[in-house]
Amino acid sequence: MTLLASLAVTLPLSLAIEAFEGGQVRPVGRRPADLAIRLAGYALLMAFWFEFSWRPWLAGFSVVLTVAILSLISRLKRDIIGEPLVFSDFALLRQVPRHPELYYTRPLSDPRMAGPILIGLALVVLWYGVEPTILPADPSVAVLALLALPLTLLSIVALSGEGRLAQGLARLFPAPALDADVARYGLPATIIGYALRWRASRRAEHDPPPSRVSLGGTDAVVVVVQLESFVDPQRLGGARLPLMDIIRTRAARYGRLRVPAHGAYTMRTEHAVLTGRGADELGFGVFDPYLTHGGSEPTSLAARARAAGFETLFVHPFHRDFFNRAEVVTRLGFDRLIMEADFAGAPRVGPYVGDVALAERVLAEVRARTGPLFLFCVTMENHGPWKPGRLPGIDDPLAQYLTHVTHTGRAVEALIAGLEGLPATLCVFGDHAPALENCRPGFGGTTTDYAIFRFGATSEASAAAEETPQREDLDADALGRLLRSALDPSVRAPSVALPPS
Repeated sequence: MTLLASLAVTLPLSLAIEAFEGGQVRPVGRRPADLAIRLAGYALLMAFWFEFSWRPWLAGFSVVLTVAILSLISRLKRDIIGEPLVFSDFALLRQVPRHPELYYTRPLSDPRMAGPILIGLALVVLWYGVEPTILPADPSVAVLALLALPLTLLSIVALSGEGRLAQGLARLFPAPALDADVARYGLPATIIGYALRWRASRRAEHDPPPSRVSLGGTDAVVVVVQLESFVDPQRLGGARLPLMDIIRTRAARYGRLRVPAHGAYTMRTEHAVLTGRGADELGFGVFDPYLTHGGSEPTSLAARARAAGFETLFVHPFHRDFFNRAEVVTRLGFDRLIMEADFAGAPRVGPYVGDVALAERVLAEVRARTGPLFLFCVTMENHGPWKPGRLPGIDDPLAQYLTHVTHTGRAVEALIAGLEGLPATLCVFGDHAPALENCRPGFGGTTTDYAIFRFGATSEASAAAEETPQREDLDADALGRLLRSALDPSVRAPSVALPPS
């Protein structure tokens, strides 16, 4: 009876929290079936917490607190990035203590973080002493009870991938529709449902490995640079960036790039460009594509380049473990990785290795190549958050961003100058718009900017030099498919060559 009383209090309180958080924007649906699913989500949370203590009121309080915390974090995330919490976010939790600055939080050693955590743990310990357990007194029955509840929860997870339970989940969540589902079923039920659907639909099915492409003995260089938080600064009220004039007058192709996220989730754009796979192909893996296959994508650009005889090189001046990147990009087909440890002593601008220094390293690798080279580079200088103390004498976040983006422009100009005259392709693109106050979700339809340059002194390039640069807005996955032509001379797309500087 105590458990039922706790449920009778916990479920309405959790519902009230979500109703208050949603307000008039996401009112709680009144359809009985939708409400039942929402309440079932709270009940599963209750079962989860109850198995640790067998104390109904402690479990109920834990549920209410969980719903409140999830709602608060989801609102903050929605304000900055434009989408609520999703199941894949929990896979990133292990990164938060290691890189708190990237998640707009504080280290666990900070008293403002450690204090509430320690107080919370003390309250739980105290609660254990105050509320008696309802675990059966008989030892044999108690052991069975302790085993039965977690096994039941695990069985639900195991059975969710097949049979009637899987069919029911597929009817409830046929495809990702995050905002609509959260509004309809609530955050806990949606998180649980999406996680189960992702698990059930997770597959290791890939296209066959790419066939080998002959290069005809020609040296070639393909450099693709993913620019952190890059958009044309004029779109944010900044000064004209000389690089944008170069792009509009000298790039083979350029335009706006429609990317899968706003203000974060670099891996979504990175995956789309490297694999050429769109959101509709990823199912519930769309929220974190690297989590689904861990980089096992035999038809990625890197894998195709390797099959075509290119050396494949990934350059990123940040931690190897972030997004599990070192392991993921190795599976994507990169033979060699240059990461933060290889930039010891490199100039930093703010907390990260500067873009100009990164461009110098990229050009050094191009000059040192012994054959065809495919190089994918991810910049870091302009990664958020932008806050006071980051740059000397510049405390305004937008001013900091614009300072960094000026360096990004110089870095790309250096790459253009350094690749001049080589049989090379250079592609640069922004991974997502910056999470700034004047650049909130919905800005520019989540678009960034991209450009493709073609270099070389061949007759083909000379003939193409008279063509006009093409403005074409693309999706990130379409850009990835377009770049495949640079790795296969037999299917090169029309383009223009750079005139001498």
